[in-house]
Amino acid sequence: MSNLDSESDSLNIREVAPTAQLIGSIDIPGDKSISHRALMFNSFAEGVAQIDGLLESDDVHSTMDCLRALDAQISASGRDSFTVNGRGTKGLGQSESTLDCGNSGTTARLLTGIVSGLGIPSVISGDESLSTRPMGRIIQPLNQMGVRISGRSSDTLLPLEISGSPTIQNGLVIETGVASAQVKSAILLCAVVAGVSVTVIEPKPSRDHSERLLSAMGASLEYFEDDRGHGVRLLKRIGELRAVDVTVPGDISTAAPWITAGVLHDAAEITLNGVGVNPSRTGIIDILKLMGGNIELKSERAVGGEPVADLVARSGKLHGAVIGGDLIPRAIDEIPLLALAATQAEGETVIHDASELRAKESDRIDCTVEILAAFGADIEGTADGFVIRGPTKLRAATVDSYGDHRLAMLGAVAGLLASGVSRINGASAVTISYPEFWDRLASLSTTA
Repeated sequence: MSNLDSESDSLNIREVAPTAQLIGSIDIPGDKSISHRALMFNSFAEGVAQIDGLLESDDVHSTMDCLRALDAQISASGRDSFTVNGRGTKGLGQSESTLDCGNSGTTARLLTGIVSGLGIPSVISGDESLSTRPMGRIIQPLNQMGVRISGRSSDTLLPLEISGSPTIQNGLVIETGVASAQVKSAILLCAVVAGVSVTVIEPKPSRDHSERLLSAMGASLEYFEDDRGHGVRLLKRIGELRAVDVTVPGDISTAAPWITAGVLHDAAEITLNGVGVNPSRTGIIDILKLMGGNIELKSERAVGGEPVADLVARSGKLHGAVIGGDLIPRAIDEIPLLALAATQAEGETVIHDASELRAKESDRIDCTVEILAAFGADIEGTADGFVIRGPTKLRAATVDSYGDHRLAMLGAVAGLLASGVSRINGASAVTISYPEFWDRLASLSTTA
């Protein structure tokens, strides 16, 4: 669990009541993963890029602040729109201060890859929560590539100190041992800015936003599968990458609370506009459909090289399922909401292969069990997931977000389904990824 100030959290309380119906339409804010990458990648590319639909959340602002500290030229050009004036890999310079990544693991891990490959001496830090999250998973492969990184607790935790002027090795093959887009991206970014080739092999495929954007900017990548897992090979670049305009699609992780509420509520039809449906991210849709969920994709299209659709989530009846394997990396941030869905499904649901949840902003296995058990769910945590028996009639509860944005939203959706008035402590944690969440909840709900 995260160790955020409990007294401060107690001042951020939201009440949630059950609703007679959930009917409405929501425009989904920009994808957090793509927003980070659009800013970062264009900062070391050559040329001017326009980014529209950028998510202006705490995490993305952490990325923007760190890049500006490295001399990146980023300016606002309208609501949710920014211009990045890229000056190539030589355009970024050493920061005079520590690069504070706030609560953003994406910022810390991807930025470490970038400054490592560029040979920029840097110190990378984060808030109390981020400082407990594992960094050894990027330090080890980056040091293998020739970087010199040291960190707290035997080089496993922030803050990290990165020495300058490394000689990055060409042609390495690195097996990550974990399906993590952040680990994979840190390695690819170190290699691409250093101008070397690298092959990254994961045990299961993770989200591929980095590869899509790097390809659009002129990088050459090859993909393969073998008995070691799923691989991507970055070829040695010729010349600078070119800056590209990005229109950021809606974030499916941001849509996930509404998708879950829509399929679980007795009288719901929620339309979610402009949601990114990259196949590496649509695990929540596939899993809920596997359980009998009523979800429709409409107006499928491509936006900025990413597949996009409008989603409609409607009331339905779910049944239990066994969820694991390749589905897990495609839904890792949505697993707590899927555990909630399982409490309303007929029969037993088993979620496994999800031990990565223990390395998030909180221990999302233990914390999800505590939250849903408080609502009356029949749920047990395991080493790598959950066993849930349903359906269970949920009762009102007072729960804590543990400083975790995903868990604050989990508590809110559970409160919509429970009898009585529930209270979410630490509700302001949603600003990490979805600052408008509570306003959208109020606009969608009609109190019974």
